[in-house]
Amino acid sequence: MENLFLSFWNRSVAAGWLILAVIILRLALKRAPKSTRRLLWGLVGVRLVCPFSVQSALSLIPSAETIPQAALDARSPRVDSGLPFLSAPVNDYLGDHIYEGVTRPVGYTRGIAACCAALWLIGMALLLLWALVSWLRLRRRVAEAVPEGDGVWLCGQIDSPFLLGLLRPRIYLPEGLDGESRACVLAHERAHLRRGDHWIKLLAYLLLAVYWFQPLVWIAYVLLCRDIELACDERVARDLDPAGRRRYSQTLLQCSVSRSTIAACPLAFGEVGVKERVKNVLHYKKPAFWVTAAALLACAAAAVGFLTDPPAEKADGDPAAAPLAVREDAPVYTGG
Repeated sequence: MENLFLSFWNRSVAAGWLILAVIILRLALKRAPKSTRRLLWGLVGVRLVCPFSVQSALSLIPSAETIPQAALDARSPRVDSGLPFLSAPVNDYLGDHIYEGVTRPVGYTRGIAACCAALWLIGMALLLLWALVSWLRLRRRVAEAVPEGDGVWLCGQIDSPFLLGLLRPRIYLPEGLDGESRACVLAHERAHLRRGDHWIKLLAYLLLAVYWFQPLVWIAYVLLCRDIELACDERVARDLDPAGRRRYSQTLLQCSVSRSTIAACPLAFGEVGVKERVKNVLHYKKPAFWVTAAALLACAAAAVGFLTDPPAEKADGDPAAAPLAVREDAPVYTGG
């Protein structure tokens, strides 16, 4: 289990560099279609899911294995961040304080890794349990919903429209929506359905549950949910005239809800980033061709640079890879 956890740890560190790159690209590509953001987050998902990666001289990942698997059984563990100014002080500290059989008992490093692996499994289970409980509570609230046909259900126990379900997704509407607001909501939720966003959000939450120990994955999940809604709004706004966009924005404000927790479901109409979404809808302009082309080139560059690993360096002649020798004056571990 320790080796499995270490492989996920190294994968999360490598993906962290890609997440940072995507955050920067989001800012640089403000005028690009919002769907390109979903593509960038898709690259992050591939990096987190894929258990292997090809090596390339064009890779921008400093190190594919920050903590080598061999460190679990080494008498003195070492790290390889790919950044000498970070690795050197850490390795100096480890070399001075951890040498199994001398300053620490044999199996000390693997024991620490086993504890981390146990915490990893507990955290994963808690997040999955939270998602299940949230889904069951929501299903209870819509248990008395009334079907209106074409996948639309009316429920008096909810405050905002949302899409719920995977194999047979349903659009749930609260009571009291007027005709114009209803049309805007249905256009939005059906755009989610066509784009498969209900599957994307679930898969993203599962990755969040697996990599909960990586703070950047939490940031990525929040931004992905925001970008999913922005892309969906953009798709609807593309077919609306200025008056229709104003009605759409008013419906967003009317149906906005406060969400203080991370949830795997549902895709609520006014759940996240309402202020930003209203601004984007009201000022929507079709992106120029060169902007779209530049965004796609940026996605391709990110894939080449961050979905590949740097070439493996030979350990011969590398002082960092050489085994440590026990100093004659080194204290012998006595178990105290």
